[in-house]
Amino acid sequence: MSSLPGNEGAAAGATAAATPISPAEVALLVSVFVVAACGLVYELAAGALASYLLGDSVLQFSTIIGCYLFAMGIGSWLSRFIERQLVAQFLRIELLVGLVGGLMPAGLFVAHSLLPAGAMGSFRVLLYGLVGVVGMLVGLEIPLVMRILKRHFSERYALKDLVSQVLTFDYLGALVVAVAFPLLFVPHLGLVRTGVFFGLLNAGVAVWALWLFRGELRNWWAHAAACAAVLAALLATMAGASRLTTWAEDAFYGADIVVRESSDYQRVVVTAGAGGVRLYLNGNLQFHSRDEYRYHEALVHPAMAAQAAPRRVLVLGGGDGMAVREVLKYPGVEHVTLVELDPQMTRLFAQNPTLVALNRGALASPKLKIVNADAYAWLEANREFFDAIVVDFPDPTNFSIGKLYSTSFYQRAEQALAASGVMVVQTTSPLVARRSFWTVTATLEAVGLQTTPYHAHVPSFGDWGFIIAGRKPWVMPSDPKALPPGLRFLTLEGLPALLQFPPDMARVPMPPNRLSDQGLVATFEEEWGRVDR
Repeated sequence: MSSLPGNEGAAAGATAAATPISPAEVALLVSVFVVAACGLVYELAAGALASYLLGDSVLQFSTIIGCYLFAMGIGSWLSRFIERQLVAQFLRIELLVGLVGGLMPAGLFVAHSLLPAGAMGSFRVLLYGLVGVVGMLVGLEIPLVMRILKRHFSERYALKDLVSQVLTFDYLGALVVAVAFPLLFVPHLGLVRTGVFFGLLNAGVAVWALWLFRGELRNWWAHAAACAAVLAALLATMAGASRLTTWAEDAFYGADIVVRESSDYQRVVVTAGAGGVRLYLNGNLQFHSRDEYRYHEALVHPAMAAQAAPRRVLVLGGGDGMAVREVLKYPGVEHVTLVELDPQMTRLFAQNPTLVALNRGALASPKLKIVNADAYAWLEANREFFDAIVVDFPDPTNFSIGKLYSTSFYQRAEQALAASGVMVVQTTSPLVARRSFWTVTATLEAVGLQTTPYHAHVPSFGDWGFIIAGRKPWVMPSDPKALPPGLRFLTLEGLPALLQFPPDMARVPMPPNRLSDQGLVATFEEEWGRVDR
């Protein structure tokens, strides 16, 4: 009976309880924790970087995670072919993971800055290639640790205990870093330094293994030299991370950068050169000072001018204060509520002298109330009514923004409209993204609103679209005093031309964008993707 597996497991368990835990065993189990933490960080960093640079966070994270897990599976399968010098192989793999994974965010950031605008296909190849390499290396780690533990401490562990112990530390490491990555590391270190920091942890595990198993490692000095070289490369990158980021951004934006900040939601870059001031969010141009007035006048005034003395106005998005600037040109406006998700945006455009000059101090107006909150959740809890609502969100490049173009969102916005209230929505380019533009029109109409689509030429963006929506049809203003004085682009005489759509921008039948089925995001990605290529 003593040969039965159950008795062997019981005997091993009894032996394990009687044998004190050695420092090497503790070190290996802690290494499992660190390895799991580092592996997940590289996965999260690649997904975050891809969503920043390529848009559509759901798509990027899904494909990155899928590719990474598949590569880990390949690495686990390949581990069966490693039969000798397990500690030496583990040490080499840790150094490779630390070097490739730790430098991956910096390398991808630099590559994105240097590649021409039409070479995003090459960037994707590099991105998924690096993710695959790191995933395979991470997939090799845990099987090797388990075999090292089994070989050196076989008297302590039955197989079931070994697997349980290793996987417990593995999952615990993943949990800790999953919480700390968005709340601690990225806000304080940024993606580049976060990657390097965890690369240093992987290299530290290699140094640990070098010391613990110094008696059985062949060519110990060669391994020590490799550890020193990897640590030196990672430490140099950590020290030069700010200069590296600055250089890469300067190369990408091609102008003098006056603001570069990372918030919890986005990378904010403002450039100022001979041509004017530009705002970029996650690398995407939001406005150019030379022609932003065309966009913001077209966004705000057709809706506001048709209102009979609007008093209460809601602005959703538009944390730069430009739309608020236009709203405040109506002396009858008594109160403006600005709902902007990112407090760093409203702080920046309320304090930076260059940006305050652009919005003419609109964010300091006593008529303005700033609410830093998610517009979708804020509208759900809102009980106020507004004469006009200005919706100035970024384009629907991902599902988190796409929800702000859904029937669910517009139903909540419609409930915030006063009896004769009117809403206006910025709605991408009807020329470049024709189906996307008319999808938004269909979405507004699906909640019972009557729409008036129009468009205006903004040189920095091309032909840009807007939609006025209300419970009653929009009536073109006829009073010469309907528009405030001093506008540089919009005139009453020019309004009818904005409502005319040539055949290549004419309406096409499209289904509404619903929260449960955000077809708009895929349509937008497809239409603008053709331009990017």
